[in-house]
Amino acid sequence: MPEIDPRTPDPFKRDRAGRDLAGTATDRDTSFPEAAPATSLPAESDAPAHPTDSRAAGSRGAHSKSGPSTPAKEGRAHGPVYLWIKEVLTVVAIAVVLSFLIKTFLFRAFYIPSESMVSTLDVNDRIFVNLLVPEPFALERGDVVVFKDTKGWLVPTPEKADGPFTWVQDGLTFVGLLPDNSEQHLVKRVIGLPGDHVVCCDAGGKLTINGQAVDETYINPAEVPDIRNFDVVVPDGKIWVMGDNRNHSADSRAHQESNGGFIDMPDIEGKAAVIAWPLNRLTGLGNYPDVFRNVPAPAGK
Repeated sequence: MPEIDPRTPDPFKRDRAGRDLAGTATDRDTSFPEAAPATSLPAESDAPAHPTDSRAAGSRGAHSKSGPSTPAKEGRAHGPVYLWIKEVLTVVAIAVVLSFLIKTFLFRAFYIPSESMVSTLDVNDRIFVNLLVPEPFALERGDVVVFKDTKGWLVPTPEKADGPFTWVQDGLTFVGLLPDNSEQHLVKRVIGLPGDHVVCCDAGGKLTINGQAVDETYINPAEVPDIRNFDVVVPDGKIWVMGDNRNHSADSRAHQESNGGFIDMPDIEGKAAVIAWPLNRLTGLGNYPDVFRNVPAPAGK
């Protein structure tokens, strides 16, 4: 076997890296570089920084182009006067809505134009009427009620010419901010309920209900009431009403030729609850339960 030249690389001998010593020079000249370490920077970081870089432009553009944040901008655009007007309009809108709901479902304001209920109600009083009476809450003897004039008790009022601000008044009345002054409603006190036998008068000049005389302490004490004789039984679904100022009240006694002088339940707007104006007359309206405490139930009930 020929002797191997010491200068000739041994093809079977490997270096510590595991490469053939015979191919060392060739591998070093022609092989691909080793893969970059996992911790190397991303490829785009090799490019030089430039103002058009998307991240830099985005961060700078948020301040240079858009300007201040929206709340700060609105704060400068809308000054204190604008905010004050906005709050006032909001309060007014809420008040109108609440007034309409109250006027529709709970209370309604009315104006008193006559003296038929003196001294309980004076001319020009403004009252609030509870709309929950007679339904769902029942009427009681002595209640002061407001009802629509569907029986022609009132003289028809001529139509008033519309003024420049009539629509404002009508609108405020509609939503309940002004009292109804159409003068097509009446206010009286309930004396007889359905089934009651009401008679005027007994030997002592007192009104009797179901045979029981009553001492009407609500009658205007300034005058002695004239005696107008009547004897009625109140039909179902109706009531008998009289004014507290007996000598100046065209009530059920004066209209017996029309529906017997009775008021239909559906015509009742509600029970007068409070005198709201003028302020020096601010008070609640009672129904004098002591007057009717001893009145028995109607016959057959």
